[in-house]
Amino acid sequence: MDKHLLLLLAGLLALSACTTSPTGRSQLVLMPDSQMDQMGLQAFTTIKGDTPASKDRKANQFVQCVATAITREVGGNWEIVVFEDDSANAFALPGGKIGVNTGLLKVAANQHQLATVIGHEIAHVQARHSNERVSQKFAVEQGIGLINAVANPTSGTGQTLMGLLGVGAQFGVLLPYSRLQESEADMLGLDLMAKAGFDPRESTQLWLNMSRANKGQPPEFLSTHPSHSTRISDLTRRIPAALKLQQQARQRGKNPNCRP
Repeated sequence: MDKHLLLLLAGLLALSACTTSPTGRSQLVLMPDSQMDQMGLQAFTTIKGDTPASKDRKANQFVQCVATAITREVGGNWEIVVFEDDSANAFALPGGKIGVNTGLLKVAANQHQLATVIGHEIAHVQARHSNERVSQKFAVEQGIGLINAVANPTSGTGQTLMGLLGVGAQFGVLLPYSRLQESEADMLGLDLMAKAGFDPRESTQLWLNMSRANKGQPPEFLSTHPSHSTRISDLTRRIPAALKLQQQARQRGKNPNCRP
């Protein structure tokens, strides 16, 4: 096919794939959701094969309790696994997959703080951030072949794709979400955990705990992530609105009681 025609088709595809995020931001989303779900499933299967699941009954019950309360707000079937990993991390993948590391449970002191992280990660999925990043990086060039890359995370393409899906840390590839996407997930996640009945005021304490656990972060200009102070400031401004959502949730009988 003529090169100019290919470029024209790619341009038309890009125009047709412009969507709007839950916050009203324009996004370029080229990949079918079904394909993203398939890649999420394959990535999760790979991680489960490489990282042992926790056998701690209490930890599993705690995580399941918090995550189930939040996923109930977005619907769908979600698989939730607690992984034996000392890093304070969690992730969610397209296709309804959630992973929580045991290391996070040392930082999230209660159900509300854990809900802050899980809500944030689910918000990345709800806002189609992985799809947006994969589309920007690969979709026009490689399309369906991306699915196969997830099955081989040690390859260059596989490692990059794992990072774009949001699980690169498990494979030593640091490809964090953009600062804009992180901030969007913070706001959406805060509302989500509040709608489930969790206390949004605990979100700022979670990030203080995370800052201490990480012994601080690089200066904000060196990272695509918001600094902890910026993140806390933004969340603080959002909390009054989120508290109203929590109050409405409590009036509807949503009062989670998940014990660490």
